[in-house]
Amino acid sequence: MRMRRKPNLEARLEKCSHLLVRAPELYRGRWLEEFPGYKELHIELGCGKGRFTVGTAKTSPDVLFVALEKSANVMVIALERAANEGLRNALFAGCFADYLTDYFSPGEVSRIYINFCDPWPSVRHAKRRLTGQPFLELYTQVLRPGGEIYLKTDNLQLFEFSLLEFELCGFSNLEIVRDLHKSGPVGVMTDYELKFYEQGLPIYQGVWCIRA
Repeated sequence: MRMRRKPNLEARLEKCSHLLVRAPELYRGRWLEEFPGYKELHIELGCGKGRFTVGTAKTSPDVLFVALEKSANVMVIALERAANEGLRNALFAGCFADYLTDYFSPGEVSRIYINFCDPWPSVRHAKRRLTGQPFLELYTQVLRPGGEIYLKTDNLQLFEFSLLEFELCGFSNLEIVRDLHKSGPVGVMTDYELKFYEQGLPIYQGVWCIRA
């Protein structure tokens, strides 16, 4: 079911236009030149309402964050959150992970965040999972040597699938946690994550890196 377009969406997007990247392909290979003053470029695939993006950008002012979100209805909330915090190091683009190599050049990205992506539980939809081999091969094309991928999910089936896919694609595992917040909140949470935490559900986290 398609989400109804939010009232005044274009006006709200325009109000935050200083953080909105409408043509990310124009910055390919030049992100840190076009937005100087940052040491690294991190990207988030599917930022949702931006709670994680904004919180993480606030704690890492020397990093440029580019968050991809295909739904403008959702992304506008993330944009407004970032603008209200006065952030300059969090940018947002309404585009798809499928075209990642159109937006970023080889070795340009230091870290990729994948938070609570659609698990696509059906076997016939496995190729759409953001942690499946087709996408992992895309990530290797934009990550620098030693670049990292952070995954968080509440879906055990997706997590177990991801463990195998990362191994098959030659990534080195840095961390596996099967109940991230067991002893209390850890790091910045997404909106979904906060809801799951309050319900007492386990959060699975994995961290991998490209072998140098």
